[in-house]
Amino acid sequence: MARALVTGGAGFIGSHLVERLTRRGDDVTVLDDLSTGRRANLNSVEDEKGFCLVEGSVLDAPLVDRLVAECDVVYHLAAAVGVNWVLRHPLRSLETNIQGTQHVLRACAEVDGGRRVLIASTSEVYGKNDKDALAEDDDRVLGSARLSRWFYSSAKAIDEAFALAYWQERQLPVTVVRLFNTVGPRQTGRYGMVVPRFVRWALHGEPLRVYGDGQQSRCFTNVNDVVRAMTALMDTPASVGEIFNIGQPREIRIIDLARRIIELCESSSEVKLVPYHAEEAYGERAVGYEDMRRRVPDASKLFAVTGFRPSIELEQTLREVIDYEMAADS
Repeated sequence: MARALVTGGAGFIGSHLVERLTRRGDDVTVLDDLSTGRRANLNSVEDEKGFCLVEGSVLDAPLVDRLVAECDVVYHLAAAVGVNWVLRHPLRSLETNIQGTQHVLRACAEVDGGRRVLIASTSEVYGKNDKDALAEDDDRVLGSARLSRWFYSSAKAIDEAFALAYWQERQLPVTVVRLFNTVGPRQTGRYGMVVPRFVRWALHGEPLRVYGDGQQSRCFTNVNDVVRAMTALMDTPASVGEIFNIGQPREIRIIDLARRIIELCESSSEVKLVPYHAEEAYGERAVGYEDMRRRVPDASKLFAVTGFRPSIELEQTLREVIDYEMAADS
């Protein structure tokens, strides 16, 4: 049993991680400012012994210091999330993603004995690199630094650099994970996530709007596989000082995703192809926002170090999201 601190633990991924840690007997403290997370996401654990929700920000350094000192391990998931939110709040996104991570890493390094810490990053750090399967050491390919499209990618890359620097200079036991399109119950479509948006449209009989020709492809990983991979890495000493992709390598075209969701929802909705204009897809701040044609993870490093492989198929994941949305509407 460990005492775990989960920043961003009231969010979509964070709440599933908290449930997993609680089920295995860990005491869990959540730090979340509830800007995008929700108290309701933690309903299943709120009465568990050893669980505590602290409403606050990773930008509050003294608070972070105190909570880190009270725990054994730290999962740092607090971040600005989603294309829409990041584009609407670029300054706050940069502050949260960079300063917040600095506060967590510094606190983990300076507390007596140090703290084991996992930093959640993103496949966005690869930018426009459309290689068949992206490995952790592959190049980052970015567009103009003037475009806010790349603010989030750059901020998360800086987070990774800070994490590796703390490992190299101060031997802080840190692991970085890059997440590829995590999907599951409690994910919201408000911030640009495609699966919950498609599901809600299908359940309400609305057209599923697919931008461009629909041939762009993505890989979707069930959130329960993602949090199992995170805990496996934290339990594996060989993962310290390393970066790992976490993702299901099977890809699907977005137009096929839309059609499958319509079938599973038994919906009368149709797929509507819409010419891609970034400002229409993501708002007026999204001028110049490019939609990547492919983003596929090479997760062989994760498999080799931990033995973990994602096991939940996309079909089951989509059914879980549909069931969740139907229950929310009832």
